[in-house]
Amino acid sequence: MAEAYIVAAARTAGGRRGGRLSGWHPADLAGKILDALVDRTGIDPALVEDVIIGCVSQAGEQSTNIARNAVLASKLPESVPGTSVDRQCGSSQQAVHFAAQAVMSGAMDVVIAAGVESMTRVPMFMPSTLPRKNDLGYYVSPAIQRRYPGVQDFSQFTGAEMVAKKYGLSKDMLDGYAYVSHQRAITATHEGLFKEEIVPVEVRLADGSDSGEPHTMDEGLRFDVTLDGIRGVKLIQEGGMITAATSSQICDGASGVMIVNEKGLKALGIQPLARIHHMTVMGHDPVIMLEAPVPATMRALQKSGMKIDEIDLFEVNEAFAPVPLAWLQATGADPERLNVNGGAIALGHPLGASGTKLMTTLVHALKKCNKRYGLQTMCEGGGMANVTIVERL
Repeated sequence: MAEAYIVAAARTAGGRRGGRLSGWHPADLAGKILDALVDRTGIDPALVEDVIIGCVSQAGEQSTNIARNAVLASKLPESVPGTSVDRQCGSSQQAVHFAAQAVMSGAMDVVIAAGVESMTRVPMFMPSTLPRKNDLGYYVSPAIQRRYPGVQDFSQFTGAEMVAKKYGLSKDMLDGYAYVSHQRAITATHEGLFKEEIVPVEVRLADGSDSGEPHTMDEGLRFDVTLDGIRGVKLIQEGGMITAATSSQICDGASGVMIVNEKGLKALGIQPLARIHHMTVMGHDPVIMLEAPVPATMRALQKSGMKIDEIDLFEVNEAFAPVPLAWLQATGADPERLNVNGGAIALGHPLGASGTKLMTTLVHALKKCNKRYGLQTMCEGGGMANVTIVERL
C-alpha cells in the first residue's frame, strides 16, 4: 500500500467571537486556506483531486456542502470536487484520515483535508436548535433515550465534570493547567513560533468593514493573564469545577493540509513535511463523552506497535482542562511534551477547523524542535476520538 505524506500545512490565526474574522464568510475563509496550500506547494491547482472539509455547525452559511463552496471561492478549478465531514470536534482530523486513506489506496494522488468554523456567524448548537414542531426532530431519538434512560441530552459540560471527578482532578489543577496553556501560547507567539504556519488574512469585522490590516496573531490570547484571575472566574455549573477559563475559547478560523502519495510527490516535485504513520478512530461512552482520547490512544499505540515514550510531541485538544490532564494521567506521557505551544484554552477552538489546526501546529513544531514522532488526538461529541501519529521527514 502507498504511503500518505503531508506536503503543506497552514491555518489562519484564530479570531474571537465578533472579532477580527467575524466579517468573513466561512466559505471565503476556507478558500483562503485552499489557496495558501496551493501557493506553498507551487502546484498546478488542477492536480488537486478532492477537497475534504470538516465543519461541525453545517447550517446557515456553512450549509449546502461548505467544502464545495470553499472550492468555488478559491483559485481551484471547477473540476475539483468537495465534500463536508462532521465528526464533531474531530471533523477535520477525520478529513485528514479520509484524505490519507484515499491516497494510500491509490484511488487519488493529491487531496486537501481542511476545516472551517465561523462560530460568530454560525453559533455553536445552531443545527440542533433549529425551529421544530412539537419537539419533533430532536437529535436524541426515542431509541437512544431507551438505550440511555434518564439522559435527556449528551452534555459536554457534564462530561467534563465527570472526567474531572473520575480522575481525581481538583479545581486548582484545572486552573493551573489553563494558566500554563496561556503561558506557553504567549511564549510561542512572542518567539514567532506560529509565524510559518499562519496564513495572513485581512481583518474583516462583523459590520462588513475591511481594514486591510493583516490578521496574523491569535486573538484569544490574554497577555495579562494571571493565575488569580483564572481562579476567580465563575463556575459554569453550581457545585462543579469547570469555568470559562478552563474551557476552550469560542473561535473563528480555518486550516488545512495537503496530502499526497509517492506518485503525487513525483507529480508535484516537492519534499514532504511528514508521513502519516498511523490512524485510529474509536467510539466510547457518550455520557462521560470526553474520555474517548484515552482508550483511543491506547488502541493506537497497540496497533502501531509504539510506546508512549517513543512519541516526541503530543497535541491533545483542550476542549476542557480535564481532558488533557486525564489523558496525561492515563497514558503516563511526559507533560513537557504535551501542547508545547499552548492549546485551545489559550488559542481558541474553531470546532471543525481544530483537527487540521492542531495537525498544522504539530507538524511545524516537530520541524522546529527537530523531533521525529508526533501524536494528535481530540475528544468529540457523542463520545468519540481520532488519533493520528505522524513522522517528521
